[in-house]
Amino acid sequence: MSRDKKLEFGVGLFVLLGLAGLAYLTIKLGAGALLGRDTYPVEARFANTGGLNNGATVMLAGVNVGRVEGIRLEPADFSAIVEMQIRTAVQLPADTMASIKTSGLIGDKYVALSPGADEELLEPSARITMTESALELESLISKMAFGSVKEGKGDEPPENSEEQAP
Repeated sequence: MSRDKKLEFGVGLFVLLGLAGLAYLTIKLGAGALLGRDTYPVEARFANTGGLNNGATVMLAGVNVGRVEGIRLEPADFSAIVEMQIRTAVQLPADTMASIKTSGLIGDKYVALSPGADEELLEPSARITMTESALELESLISKMAFGSVKEGKGDEPPENSEEQAP
């Protein structure tokens, strides 16, 4: 082989290896394998997921501890079941609370976990019962713009209010 042919072969081999490495990392990142396969499944029931997607992060104290694996509809009560994978190193108390938050004003949705004080730990495949659904920006704006109308209340003061005499 001539010198030019060897150089072209080496460059071609280098490019092919680079593309193979890029494909490998793309598949691994897409599957969440770099998070580690030492995870356990947990699910939570929400009334509204508000645009949460598969692959969204699960955060605890601002640290990424897992990811959303799937979202399905519970036909019995029409609620959303969010399936998550949590790192095995993170042992959650049984009274952990899950809420759907938004990063920034209109950013991506993620699941925020708030651990409780229970000494019993959450078992794999268990369901988190205390949840807080996503805050919908559109409904907040419409409530502020148009006010909330309460039927039958009129202009009556709230029952708990007490006026103090001067």
